[in-house]
Amino acid sequence: MSSFYDRNILPRLLTCACSSPPMMKQRTKVVPRATGRVLELGIGMGLNLASYNPAAVKVVVGVDPSPELRAMAQAAPKPPGLTVEVVDGTAEALPFESGSFDTVVCTFTLCSVHTPAAALAEARRVLKPGGSFLFCEHGLAPDPDVARWQRFWDPLWSAMAGGCHIIRPVASTLPAAGLKIDWLETMYLPGTPRIAGWNEWGCALAA
Repeated sequence: MSSFYDRNILPRLLTCACSSPPMMKQRTKVVPRATGRVLELGIGMGLNLASYNPAAVKVVVGVDPSPELRAMAQAAPKPPGLTVEVVDGTAEALPFESGSFDTVVCTFTLCSVHTPAAALAEARRVLKPGGSFLFCEHGLAPDPDVARWQRFWDPLWSAMAGGCHIIRPVASTLPAAGLKIDWLETMYLPGTPRIAGWNEWGCALAA
């Protein structure tokens, strides 16, 4: 059973943090590129839904283990004509057949899954050959001084932010899951503490 904090406070904190202008701008750099049958890992509050192109997307299937967040995603704004299904599940054990999606979208999710390698392996499994894995994630910074502070603050950060970690590498973990990076961009998010602001986004293809 989830705690009072998880049910009533954490969703509001996540909404405030994840809908900040810098993070919303980053989402728009990858989400509109989705095509076909789309799976969104950790759909959360549904913050990406408004950025999908209904002319290019057949359906968005969002998976999330939190009933509170799934309810928020169901009510989130979306463009007319966009079909959305929100289902219970975890990124590490997706309830879908192999090769059943054209695109997997993963934004600010790998930081909080229990096992990133398993989540990436599952994303690769459900993608069609040549399918796209669109990602935008924060994680371990390349600068030693920033990384040192990230490691110092990570335990407290994770406890307060629903299991979010700021010390996980991002793009470098994709090839091991069979995802070949097609393009990649990086930067520190403006107006964001550097310990939480290192951002990597791009597209990887199912090898």
